[in-house]
Amino acid sequence: MKVFFSLDSIPASLTRTVLAIGNFDGIHRGHQDIIKKVRERAGLLDSQSVAITFHPHPVRLLRPDRAPRLITPLPERLDLLAQTGIDATVVIPFTEEFSRLSAHDFAADVLHRTLHAVEVHEGDNFRFGHGAQAGTAELEQMGSELGFAVYTHPALTVRGIPVSSSQIRQCIAAGDMSRTRALLGRPFSIRSTPAHGRGIGTRLTVPTINLAPYDELLPANGVYVTRLRIGSSAETFDAVTNAGNRPTFGEDSYAVESHLLDFHPIDLTPDTQIELCFIDRIRSEQRFASPDALKAQILRDVAYARRYFCLADAISRRHTS
Repeated sequence: MKVFFSLDSIPASLTRTVLAIGNFDGIHRGHQDIIKKVRERAGLLDSQSVAITFHPHPVRLLRPDRAPRLITPLPERLDLLAQTGIDATVVIPFTEEFSRLSAHDFAADVLHRTLHAVEVHEGDNFRFGHGAQAGTAELEQMGSELGFAVYTHPALTVRGIPVSSSQIRQCIAAGDMSRTRALLGRPFSIRSTPAHGRGIGTRLTVPTINLAPYDELLPANGVYVTRLRIGSSAETFDAVTNAGNRPTFGEDSYAVESHLLDFHPIDLTPDTQIELCFIDRIRSEQRFASPDALKAQILRDVAYARRYFCLADAISRRHTS
């Protein structure tokens, strides 16, 4: 996938495109369906399939006090878009100046003159232009004037729930990893680097990796079944992860600590990239009477996680046999 980080960097060779426009936070199943349609139509129309997204998220500029924490920060978003097979993504810097662009100027200057759109595909709640002044009906009218077709897609529904980034954020914030996985089409994950721990995991004889502070969306405080991928080697450990304030030790210090199952020594540096995948919630965070009581609970959490992974592996083998 080609990535263009400004409209000025788009080459003249990009002459016919089928487009989808959005923040695409999460690249959830609804996004995936629209992008699939974009790719199919681009193939039929001898065009290139293109996603247009924005950085930073527009709400962070326009209403920073209401800005959401992201499901997928830009690097992860681009990786997930690349996995869809789309030809190119245009990342438009969302500035004060760009935010004042009228809907018609966006359609004429960006979609028509710069990207040479032949079709635009959007969800039915799409809004654009200064003050979100226009929607899909207005875009369709502009397209008929400028020479591109507009197709509107209703929200995908999974388990009776309309799939949206805001709905998924609510599920993650509530710690509902099952529903999150259903709406995303994959488990929720974050990327970070190791943080220096306090040695508690070592004293409890439970190998532990602490993640560096993470500024985007994290699940509700609690204990989770997780998988943790280490660095470029892609070595993966099953794990039990606590996200919270570690109340047993009298600290109000938020941390994400992963206790690795079937641990063996690994090389970590402060720059090692770690991807932590949240699969299932075991329990809420709680204060224990002593470190020994916490250790006993960790062992119960580990047993729960091992049963979970054994069952998941058995189901996977059954489906592939």
